[in-house]
Amino acid sequence: MAEAAPALRLQGLGKTWPGVARPALQGVDLDLPAGAITVVMGQSGSGKSTLLRLVNRLVEPTAGRVLCGDVDVTALTQDALRRWRQQATAMVFQRHALLPHHTVLQNVAWPLRLRGTTPAEAATWARHWLQRVGLADVAAAWPAELSGGMQQRVGLARALAADAPLLLLDEPFSALDPLHRTALQDLLLGLQAELRKTVVFVTHDLDEALRLADHLVLLREGRVLQQGQPALVVLQPADDHVAAFLRGLHRGRRLRCGALARPGAPVAGPALAAEATLAEAAHALLDAGARHANLVAADGRHLGTLALDDLVRQLAA
Repeated sequence: MAEAAPALRLQGLGKTWPGVARPALQGVDLDLPAGAITVVMGQSGSGKSTLLRLVNRLVEPTAGRVLCGDVDVTALTQDALRRWRQQATAMVFQRHALLPHHTVLQNVAWPLRLRGTTPAEAATWARHWLQRVGLADVAAAWPAELSGGMQQRVGLARALAADAPLLLLDEPFSALDPLHRTALQDLLLGLQAELRKTVVFVTHDLDEALRLADHLVLLREGRVLQQGQPALVVLQPADDHVAAFLRGLHRGRRLRCGALARPGAPVAGPALAAEATLAEAAHALLDAGARHANLVAADGRHLGTLALDDLVRQLAA
């Protein structure tokens, strides 16, 4: 059966800023899967935030095309682009960008009001999404009265209230402390499991990328170094630049056992969930005094085996 068309396709995308010799992006070709979180990573100056803003033409490309479904975004007139943004996209920035003279409820309802939704209906949906992100009790507050983590929850609620199929998130959690950052990652993953939006998430944090990504894109100096399933990128880096970039990854905490599965019949050893981390697997094998484990799916099906040698090799990488 043929694969489904990607939700977002970037073809030969490029951006050169006036007066700057080196392009911010050059020749970027990407197919981003529907209903998945694509994380775009790279060092400062790699072009990741520029790429995100090219998707909805907050920045105009100097080359290439952006295709969203059957819409050529780069060909839209300004009026059509404004309508497309209102209907198809929502964005969360690093600094939440809330309207300071609007209450929390009014901020969340704002994209619906721009779309022409009645005040009563917009308020109803805004309350719904505030409840979903755990902020129902601050609907009447002003943004300045909230902590940074709470403000970012409001920004996420506002994006979800727009009910857009495409969410663009530009380092949305990077300004938060580790506790609030983890909590918002949990929130995003929980909502995504239910809503299955197409998400493009920019971060410079490797652990965050591996925790969130269904599809990982690594940029360097405006070019795509590698893309694909996160575990495959980690286990099979395309070149020395990718390998060096991934060197700081806590593999025991972020890689799942399924990535190291060997085909074969069940062996003597403990059973481990394929979604278990490598660190969890190491503890299980040590406790059992075993050199192999059986990997099982959530429904109990045998998926293959995990060798202690493979595990140690990855933990030592």
